[in-house]
Amino acid sequence: MGSTAAPSGLTFDTVSTEAAFVRLAPEWDHLVRAMPRPSPILLHGWLREWWRHYGDDAELAVHVAYRDGKLVGALPLCVRPQFGLRVLTFLGGDQSPLADMLVDAEEGVSVPAGLAQRAGSTDHDYADLFGLPVGSRLASALGPARLRLIERAEAPVLDLDAPWEEVYARRASSKKRAHHRRRRRQLAELGQVENTVARTHEELAAALEDAFRLHELRWDGRPDGSRFTTPQGMRFHRDAIQALADVDAARIITLKVNGRAIAFHYYFLLEGRMYVHRIAFDPGVSRWSPGVINTLDAIEAAADEGATRIEFLGGADRYKLELADRFEPLCQGFGLATTLRGSVALSSRVNGIRLRKTLKRSKALRHFYMDGLAPARRLIGRFS
Repeated sequence: MGSTAAPSGLTFDTVSTEAAFVRLAPEWDHLVRAMPRPSPILLHGWLREWWRHYGDDAELAVHVAYRDGKLVGALPLCVRPQFGLRVLTFLGGDQSPLADMLVDAEEGVSVPAGLAQRAGSTDHDYADLFGLPVGSRLASALGPARLRLIERAEAPVLDLDAPWEEVYARRASSKKRAHHRRRRRQLAELGQVENTVARTHEELAAALEDAFRLHELRWDGRPDGSRFTTPQGMRFHRDAIQALADVDAARIITLKVNGRAIAFHYYFLLEGRMYVHRIAFDPGVSRWSPGVINTLDAIEAAADEGATRIEFLGGADRYKLELADRFEPLCQGFGLATTLRGSVALSSRVNGIRLRKTLKRSKALRHFYMDGLAPARRLIGRFS
């Protein structure tokens, strides 16, 4: 797909090589920071490393818009082969919370419309776009007839509209706060308790290794779709966290007892917002709630750095519900079928997701889905 021109110095193009994508770096991140909900997963360094680690069997299809030579819009997509079909996805695949079209704040409707048109003209069978926020620019530009949104994650949000201690007192009852204090005392009885905040390249590299170990302990024998501690996942995160350290956007808060890590909270800090990415704790000390204590400490650390909003992302876990003000869901977008085979596969994907959502709503069926079908879901996950 070649470049196209539009009135008033507006031109569109499609980036299809890694070298050309790398050249976008100087102007890319200002578009990310201008998003209504700026996604750290869309920062150039993160996407670059994702492509280098996961893009072997895919084709880049990053649509861009320029006005008088300045980058004013981008849509970070790629085409991946799945079961003999060409599937249009976001760079980042199914690990792309808040992925969306990037548009300069001074631009009107021409840029979103042009980028949406180029997305629809990409050589693919259908689109499967995970992580779209409600009110997505891409979904609005395409319209519901071309891109259907299905809610996939509740994505709780907490506003820090006052100092953290005030917000904490408002969100947690006196009984709950007393419970947290008791847990801190119990942890102190085990030995010397300390929190370490990793922020520099060297600190993050060391903290990430503790995070891998704790994640393995926490998820041992349980279904885990994050791929965080697969060999490929660890290689990716070692490089990606360094890329985010370049722009001071990554943090890992580690809770230690006698120098041994027992919980970690890996999050991003961007434009005054904290984004929860990965958390885990040592199940051997779970009775003392190290994960909850570590999360509270991480939020306090983010607040001390000026964060005014916490994006928990993901599902409605209990600890999130106890702290959050509301849900701002994440969706998966399906559509843009260009072939009969794509239309059939698209219908199958949508129906499959509906079935899974129905299963999860029933306690008995949820148990069957989470435990009985876990081996099959892990197997499918390796090929999707």
